[in-house]
Amino acid sequence: MANIVLCSASPRRQELLQQMGIAHFDIRIPEVDESYPEGLTPQETVAHISRKKAVAAQSLCTENEIFITADTMVFCDHHRLGKPQNEADALAMLTALQGRTHQVCTAFTVGHQGNLITQTHTTDVSFCPCTADTLNTYIATGEPMDKAGSYGIQGYGGLLVDGIHGDYYTVMGLPIAPLGRVLIELGVTLF
Repeated sequence: MANIVLCSASPRRQELLQQMGIAHFDIRIPEVDESYPEGLTPQETVAHISRKKAVAAQSLCTENEIFITADTMVFCDHHRLGKPQNEADALAMLTALQGRTHQVCTAFTVGHQGNLITQTHTTDVSFCPCTADTLNTYIATGEPMDKAGSYGIQGYGGLLVDGIHGDYYTVMGLPIAPLGRVLIELGVTLF
């Protein structure tokens, strides 16, 4: 079986690969300008950045290795919500999301033998109505500060979520079932 390389510093993506049964993989992080052209849809945006990461990752990997890049973004009314700059920014984002439904888009790209396979997945996430005190208490945990949209569904942020329509793992940053199907087609043994 080919060596697997995760081209991401995300601890969540590392955990998800292990959850898929990939116990041994390397981590190599390409340097990438994550800018993107104006006018792209949310899905096109994450796909564009995932592929940019993959093109950069090709120089870090051998042709016989299988490498994975990904990008996740949160969108509310087609406006991108990135990682908060500070606590006030986190509060503004969470306030905009509370009591509403937004989209989380994740694209992954798998590279092997010069080929790049990119898929994009979107999940709708609905937040409960929340008071400012609840949001400030959540922000005080520190969890929102390194998360797109200022929350992590797999942590305390899950308490803000009323429901999802789509794939939970897309919200976490790596849709494991679709990724698993691609890896199996490339001869990777899972489970």
